[in-house]
Amino acid sequence: MGSIKLSRKALIHNLDIIAHQVGGKDKIAVVLKDNAYGHGAVMIAEEASQYGVKHAVVRLEREAEEIVDFFENVLILGQIATRAHPKISYAINSFEEISAYPSGTRVELKIDTGMHRHGIAPQQLGEAFEAMAEKGLVCIGIMSHLRAADTLSSEWFWQRKIFDTVKREASDLAKKYGWSLRFHISNSAGTFRSSECTDDMVRVGIALYGCLEMDSTLVQPELKSVLSLCGDKIATRVLKAGERVGYNGIYEACCDEVVSTYDLGYANGLDRLASNHYVTPQGIALRGRISMDSASFSSDTDELIIFDNANDYARAVGTIGYEILACLDKDLKREWIL
Repeated sequence: MGSIKLSRKALIHNLDIIAHQVGGKDKIAVVLKDNAYGHGAVMIAEEASQYGVKHAVVRLEREAEEIVDFFENVLILGQIATRAHPKISYAINSFEEISAYPSGTRVELKIDTGMHRHGIAPQQLGEAFEAMAEKGLVCIGIMSHLRAADTLSSEWFWQRKIFDTVKREASDLAKKYGWSLRFHISNSAGTFRSSECTDDMVRVGIALYGCLEMDSTLVQPELKSVLSLCGDKIATRVLKAGERVGYNGIYEACCDEVVSTYDLGYANGLDRLASNHYVTPQGIALRGRISMDSASFSSDTDELIIFDNANDYARAVGTIGYEILACLDKDLKREWIL
């Protein structure tokens, strides 16, 4: 099976840029959900913790349990608590969820500021605080999510304005219940939309991994891709002119050509839509159709870098780097190289 190479140097470079942008390491929450976007949650957690990051974000309890020892707090975005934990908090995504949480659970209330996906309406804030208190929950944060921070439009501004209004009201309400709140709305793109971070933390995922893409009209931070996907050679042959390779023979050699098969396929996250038209960073062409566990390239090198930036591969299949990274096989070997 192929492997994933991770650059520690690139990760630290990105963390430095983010820390400078927001005014310190203490404002960074690293998003490690879905195996840290394919990078390996425990590996990224350990490095981020050594850097000085105190907060992390995941989707599920089992993900939190893997990395909780590295951080002061881990926020779970997509699962109702099964138990209270002193270092884990849970996002409340709807008013109805409040009643489902065990007493004593540390929670962070999500406000719908315009994404219209999760969260309570701003007008429900007082009612939600009362319901959380009656249930015996401990609210430690108010959060929201930006829907278009990576594009130049008015949406970032009006979502930001709504959230700032909510912050003021929530701060006053929290005094009544004796809660100390933290506030956060910015994702990776939102982190770079303002020269001043006015919240207590930012949730950085794709920027941490160096694959953030902003509108050309916006400032693009000089981040570096952390992950490279590599394949090991299985076999090499010479295709004679007119011979075809792979399922359905969609590639036909126009002259004698050296072609090797490598041990990565769509079961490992190599999107099949790249078949027969992708070219690696070193200019090596993918030949024929990607199979479940292998793919052929016009090369005879023993180890082949399939991509060193997920966005490049994503463009070849008409999607985004997030999807390519999130679909990488969890069983692939991951190792630090720099």
